[in-house]
Amino acid sequence: MTARFLRRATVAGIAAAALFGSTACGSGFDDKSGDTAQQTSGPASLQILIGSSGEAETKAVQDAAAKWASISGNTATVTPAQDLTQQLGQALAGGTPPDVFYVDAARFADYASVGALEPYGDKISNKDDFYESLRTTFTYDGKLYCAPKDFSTLALQINTDLWAKAGLTDADVPTTWEQLTAAGQKIKAKGLVPLALGDTRDRIGAFMVQNGGWLTSKDGKQATADTPENLAALEYVKKMLTAGLAKYPKQLDSGWSGEAFGKGKAVMTIEGNWIKGALQNDFPNVKYKVVELPAGPKGKGTLSFTQCWGVAAKSKYKEQAIKFVEAMTAGDQQIAFAKAFGVMPSRQSVRDQYTSQFPADKPFIDGAQYAQGPVNAPKMDSVLSDLDTGLQGLGNGDPKTILSRFDSNAKAALGG
Repeated sequence: MTARFLRRATVAGIAAAALFGSTACGSGFDDKSGDTAQQTSGPASLQILIGSSGEAETKAVQDAAAKWASISGNTATVTPAQDLTQQLGQALAGGTPPDVFYVDAARFADYASVGALEPYGDKISNKDDFYESLRTTFTYDGKLYCAPKDFSTLALQINTDLWAKAGLTDADVPTTWEQLTAAGQKIKAKGLVPLALGDTRDRIGAFMVQNGGWLTSKDGKQATADTPENLAALEYVKKMLTAGLAKYPKQLDSGWSGEAFGKGKAVMTIEGNWIKGALQNDFPNVKYKVVELPAGPKGKGTLSFTQCWGVAAKSKYKEQAIKFVEAMTAGDQQIAFAKAFGVMPSRQSVRDQYTSQFPADKPFIDGAQYAQGPVNAPKMDSVLSDLDTGLQGLGNGDPKTILSRFDSNAKAALGG
């Protein structure tokens, strides 16, 4: 995946406030009056807004759009946003949205809940070919709204030189929490830091999933953090932190776990496949391998990070926009994107083709079968930000208090 997923920051509230404010004033996206209900047939002039990771992604999408346009007889203008969330929020609130745009999973429910998105998911060919976890992420009120564009999951990275320096072999690669603890103790005994761990829900949340828990119900309507499963998961992470078996990036003078790992300040880390590009660019001499995350008491678990191709509910070219998305999510096009800028295809049918070309990414792809997407509920930004603040103090904090606080805040937000 791309660098935009390295740290999923809390989104600026200005765009969301404008978006929700417009709907509250009676000019919401469900309004079918006037031009918003009219569909234009014939050649379309599609406007596509993307949150690009860089020149490679921008060129790849522009080239794919130009190819589709030349074949279909339409035009398609691809614009990379400077700040996708802000620009998209303002365009949606102003009633002049692009026809097609990237929608991050963390923002999806906000847009779907106010009618900003066209729920076209059932019109995409072979929709069941998308990984189930990704389809679930972009389902709201029982409707599949948009086609998953690509994705990543978390896996465990191991610095092979430091692993050997600690006296460990392939037989010590952890596949369970108990083995992770055991390996960590051996590494610490050699004077090394075992694990660099991100200090937010986007990393620590994987331990909850591995113990059968999560923050909200599957439909996103109930807060489910304050449970024995989640409590045991946070207690395990706290023990790792207090025992020095895991450290947050800031404890290692690093901005994120991948940096600490690249600097050799930790033997292991937990990141998505975006770490591959980051290490190649910044720490090309680091030798490492990637394995699936260790399973918890309830089995395997990881987190997924994904985006979909959103179609504006107010677009006058919905039919053409859906055909454009169809082309962008075709298996061969997804493989082309993977080669161009390192994303993983969201369609299962090209899984083997992808892993044969990128064998080092197999642990990430395998994680799609048991991955948990982000909280799928609107108006949760401040609640999730508060949770992250609690997790950042987990080493000296009370896991029970952190979880009960989340549930209290989440129930207020969901009820509102």
